[in-house]
Amino acid sequence: MEFGIFNAACVLPRYVEQHGESAEHDRIMDEVAFIVAADRAGFKYTWASEHHFLTEYSHLSASESFLAFVAAKTSNIHIGSGIFNITPPVNHPARIAERVTMLDHLSEGRFEFGTGRGSSTTEQKGFGIEDSELTREMVAETLPQIVRMWKDEDYSYEGKFFSMPSRNVLPKPYSKPHPPIWMAAGSPGTFDLAAELGVGVLCFGFSTPDQLTPLVARYKEKIQDCTNPVGGFVNNNVMITTQMICSEDGAKARKVFLEADSNYHLSLVFRYLDTFPRPAGIPEWPAIIPAMDAATLDLAIAAGVTAVGTPDEVGKAVENFVATGADQLAFGMLSTSMPIEACEESVETFGKHVLKDFDKDPEHLTTKQRLAAK
Repeated sequence: MEFGIFNAACVLPRYVEQHGESAEHDRIMDEVAFIVAADRAGFKYTWASEHHFLTEYSHLSASESFLAFVAAKTSNIHIGSGIFNITPPVNHPARIAERVTMLDHLSEGRFEFGTGRGSSTTEQKGFGIEDSELTREMVAETLPQIVRMWKDEDYSYEGKFFSMPSRNVLPKPYSKPHPPIWMAAGSPGTFDLAAELGVGVLCFGFSTPDQLTPLVARYKEKIQDCTNPVGGFVNNNVMITTQMICSEDGAKARKVFLEADSNYHLSLVFRYLDTFPRPAGIPEWPAIIPAMDAATLDLAIAAGVTAVGTPDEVGKAVENFVATGADQLAFGMLSTSMPIEACEESVETFGKHVLKDFDKDPEHLTTKQRLAAK
């Protein structure tokens, strides 16, 4: 199991109360500090979201600029788009191709290309996409064309959602044949599509490990039959996102979690990401999902479904995620109101006491698969 972190620059009300007018800037810089701490602690990946117009939920819109800044401040961690929105009304495919390869050069081969179509009609309609279902067709059209742009010096295309006259899209990739490709997925159908295309899965759902196991198993079985990947090699890889708070003081970890406003962030998920399936019992915004109490948290920790507590308790939760068959576990700790100091302590403690029990290979799995395909 490899480990990563997830960045979204969420600016929740409690954080605004604490930071005032500087809250937005402080949260963005917190995310940078989070990545630097994770790089130092031995985490292998960081994933930066791309969201637009989603107040409080995420203020990380120009993630290509954010990731370039992060690349200069780190040395080993791979920097990933989690995701770049590759629908043409949001980002022209040629601009995506250029951004990916520029980040590949600036990071000297540490960029991971996560793709997606967006999950919010607030975003989609803001860019003129009135029918969410069309975004599936857009991604199916654009992803193969982006790969072509990296190869063809004389590239041209006439399509349904975008067209280009003959042009040479530059720069070409630093990594050969190109950076690893991933796709955001939460439903069985998207897991299947990722396997058919030979790309990795970025799982941003809110499921427990036992619920994810059949999805991962299905992907792992189907990707074995991928003989014609959309890219230059198969990225057989599943990343799962969750929360983590690790402290040598278990009571402190619990206190940080209970005060982090995770329930408020989850309420924002269902406020904005309205193309996600909506579980029964989720209240309509502006009603907020009830916060977890201390007794329920203790039960979740004991069951190993929440990575909160001492290194031993967090390690138990990690074991349950390992059992899903996934390859990477990423922690979205600053999706809450958690102070950066608590986040940095958790990352450092996890790196010191937990990480090396599960990740004993210094080389990134994506790099091994890319090099093996040459």
